[in-house]
Amino acid sequence: MEMTEAKPYKFDGVYKVDGRFATVNLVPGYKSTNEEIIKVGDIEYRIWDWWTSKPSAAFKKGLKIFPLKKSDNVLYLGLSEGKTASFFSDIIGSEGMVFGVEISERSLREAIPMCERRGNIIPILGDARIPEKYESTVFGKVNFIYEDVASPDQIQILIRNTRKFLKPSGFAAIAIKSQSIDVIKKPEKIYEESLKELDKHFEILHKVELDPYEKHHMFVIMKWKNV
Repeated sequence: MEMTEAKPYKFDGVYKVDGRFATVNLVPGYKSTNEEIIKVGDIEYRIWDWWTSKPSAAFKKGLKIFPLKKSDNVLYLGLSEGKTASFFSDIIGSEGMVFGVEISERSLREAIPMCERRGNIIPILGDARIPEKYESTVFGKVNFIYEDVASPDQIQILIRNTRKFLKPSGFAAIAIKSQSIDVIKKPEKIYEESLKELDKHFEILHKVELDPYEKHHMFVIMKWKNV
């Protein structure tokens, strides 16, 4: 019988366990969502499923850069119930912080117990289109902005929040939802137009389409041009 091994992946805080992506559980013994937990020696790993989380799907599709690291502060736009944010929480550790903005009261209620238990995610009820409303809740500038918002103006939402919250040397990631932007146009056209707009403000470092794990989505990693 083969022993289970956990091998560091190419991104900080990410591992491969039995061929699947995983992070070290920040709160051992606690299940944040419905993730599978595997213990290797004395260390507890949480399986980061590429069918249910877009960054993991991007890893599976060959993403070359993922600049999130220990102690980072993160602005997370579109927290939802907090599944993906819980893996960010593992990576940044107790010295980092995730500021999670969510417009749905129901989704935020689902996320709050997990946020309280982890201690490094601050849930914020707010509209990502109006960053001025939650500006006082985000402590200083952040290292990384992640946006996963279903809105026709999601590109503008990212730019607006980046101007307000991202450090000059910071990074951003976005899950472009082509069907939320325009259901009539082909996804390829939406991606082309979105990237052209993003390129005015960011250096695009890498991009991957997420099919079949997330249909009609493109995942993009960028560095802020600070213009």
